[in-house]
Amino acid sequence: MAKIIPFRGIVYNPKKVGNLSTVATPPYDVITPQEQIAFYASNPYNIIRLTLGLTFETDVPGNNRHTRSAIFLKEWLKEEILIQDPLPAFYLTSMDFPANGRSIRRWGLIALVALETFEKGVVLPHEKTFSRVKAERLELMKSCHINESQIFSLYSDPEHVVVEILKNACNSLQPDMKFTDSFGHFHQLWRVTDQVVHERIADFMEEKALFIADGHHRYETALNYMNWMADRTPGFSKEHPANFTMMYLCSMEDPGLIVLPAHRMLKSVSNEGFLNEAGKYFDITSIPFEPGKPAEEVAEKWSQIMNAETPRTRIGIMISNDPKAYLLVLKPGVMKQKFSHEMSEAMLELDVTVLTRLILTEILGLDHQQLDNEAVISYSSNIITVTESLRAEESQIAFILNATRIDQVKRIAESGEIMPRKSTYFYPKVITGQVLNSLTSSVFQGR
Repeated sequence: MAKIIPFRGIVYNPKKVGNLSTVATPPYDVITPQEQIAFYASNPYNIIRLTLGLTFETDVPGNNRHTRSAIFLKEWLKEEILIQDPLPAFYLTSMDFPANGRSIRRWGLIALVALETFEKGVVLPHEKTFSRVKAERLELMKSCHINESQIFSLYSDPEHVVVEILKNACNSLQPDMKFTDSFGHFHQLWRVTDQVVHERIADFMEEKALFIADGHHRYETALNYMNWMADRTPGFSKEHPANFTMMYLCSMEDPGLIVLPAHRMLKSVSNEGFLNEAGKYFDITSIPFEPGKPAEEVAEKWSQIMNAETPRTRIGIMISNDPKAYLLVLKPGVMKQKFSHEMSEAMLELDVTVLTRLILTEILGLDHQQLDNEAVISYSSNIITVTESLRAEESQIAFILNATRIDQVKRIAESGEIMPRKSTYFYPKVITGQVLNSLTSSVFQGR
């Protein structure tokens, strides 16, 4: 099913940039404005200049964040700040990070994957996307013609066949890259250029479907870019590099695969009468919080509340300027009674479905345009961030969720259904800046 191939990655030249920690960042969509400025200041060659350029009031179609990114890319290639590897490779990566009080390692493979439309069932999404984001990212791709970050995708491999083949190929080798990023996560990367290994991995993956974990916008944008290139390129063929996109592939069974919840913060939304209406569908308990209680203690208390064993959906609520919080526990049979004609039982049981369909749409009355508007709804996996947003009155109401499970993601994707936006938060995010992929290179190497 999935076609994956090695490629000649574009990487930072260590002789020119020194410590890779000063040029690498998380994916663009989780970078705050404050972090954006900090990354700009960390190194004049930081990848942020390609992925999330600064905007100015004087920006116009021919001179804007995207065209500036293209200029940076061209200059860095000319000055050999960025260099292309001489041989096609699969890139084996490991990431060490703390979670749940212990150190965890996650393995991944960076490779090119042939683009397929979703209806073919080869690459499967699980979340809805934002139209504005896809349009913005397409303009960046049109300017730079490059994959600057990987799409994070999953495949099933209970026996860890892929990672073991790659680890054995690198057994006697020192990593080609290693650094600790700004969040304290330790990264290593090995180039695997053995063609026999390439063939073994590619043959194994031909039987697999890929599930997008992070990067739905980037994948759909890659499809749009492929169509755009096909329309404007005489003799466009299946071997053109625009038919492929760079992915970070991780086994669903990898012990380092962690999913966090994506809590919701709403702005400019009236919550008057909300609790009375919600009482028709939920058992509601008020939770007192001492005024001025540290956000860290609020987060710890929510963790204890949300992790309580129960088969019923639990959603926490905090309201700006309300000293109490609230726990909503879904009454039995509500979702099936109201929405079984709209979606499958697997969708009905998701906490994010309860929130989006019942609370946001049915009770609060948000329409599709508002659900698609990041100025109305913002997201964070960190309850401390949520608490501070409410206290600063940047948000009016916040909803605290439990994480969506991997088995739920797989089941929904396989059924062809789509979860609400931001249903998952895979942690940590895949680092940006280890490897880039040219979409126009004449020296493109396929399998």
